[in-house]
Amino acid sequence: MHAHHHSAGHHHHGHGHAPQAGYGRAFAIGIVLNLGFVVIEAGYGFWADSMALLSDAGHNLSDVLGLAIAWGAALLARRGPTERFTYGLRSSSILAALFNALLLLVAVGGIVWESVQRLIEPSPVAAVTMMIVAGIGILVNGFTAFLFMGGQHDLNIRGAFLHMVADAAVSLGVVLGGLAILWTGADWIDPVLSLVIAAVIVWGTWSLLKQSLTLSLHGVPRNIAVPDVRKALERMPGVACVHHLHVWAVSTTETALTAHLVMPDGHPGDRFLAEAQRELKEHFGIGHATLQIEIHRPGPHEHGSECPLDHHDHAHEGHNHGGHPHDPGPSHLSP
Repeated sequence: MHAHHHSAGHHHHGHGHAPQAGYGRAFAIGIVLNLGFVVIEAGYGFWADSMALLSDAGHNLSDVLGLAIAWGAALLARRGPTERFTYGLRSSSILAALFNALLLLVAVGGIVWESVQRLIEPSPVAAVTMMIVAGIGILVNGFTAFLFMGGQHDLNIRGAFLHMVADAAVSLGVVLGGLAILWTGADWIDPVLSLVIAAVIVWGTWSLLKQSLTLSLHGVPRNIAVPDVRKALERMPGVACVHHLHVWAVSTTETALTAHLVMPDGHPGDRFLAEAQRELKEHFGIGHATLQIEIHRPGPHEHGSECPLDHHDHAHEGHNHGGHPHDPGPSHLSP
């Protein structure tokens, strides 16, 4: 039996509606505009026999679906916690960002396949029609991107923004490709342009894919350095050391943290917990922190991030977050 006393404290940050909830109108406008443009672009793509227009229409269609998914996730993120989902459904925004990235890559596969086929068997292209339709695409996609410009801090909204910016850039490329075909008469420019479009999409999507995959695996958000968080907690008065520090994303806008703080001089009280919460929120954007206070003096037997409480019951692996063998009471106290 260990001689130290173990206590814990929780400090909760109140959760409002996710910032992305305010983008419902932007999602609705973006979906309607882009769906209408997809119909026009695909129709003229078949008529003009332009692989560039058809590939851009396919990309735009995937973006319409992507916008719908992102909008659905934004709505789900507003639902409150339940007994089954104690964080609510905020994590759906992470899954939406991941699905959007994967959807774009699937669209790229289709574009590349068709472009290679067209390179093998070139066909004439109605360049003027191709340029006019793509010009409309620049306006539609540019305006939709503008609607999401203010939400770059949210990975889900950023995914929607990147889709629209990529589409506008692609449409500009199609216009330039149409000009090149008019000047040179070289029909192979159309499928080559489609391959360039595919490369642009992959380049713009790769970062989104990596970030959303990291967050879906409970990785630390890109803008937070765990060593800095550890140092900030260790600098707080009375803290001898910090271990069991975990940081992960609850959603594309919210970050959570749990940590054990060793404070040999005793439990510091609610004021300390409030100050720690403020520090984490202001400097790292961590809005939901759970801090467990341990009252014992670090000894020479401790190595690295080992927690003495882990050794209370050797029959269990890892840390027991319930009571101790010698203390049947709860180990976490919530105000």
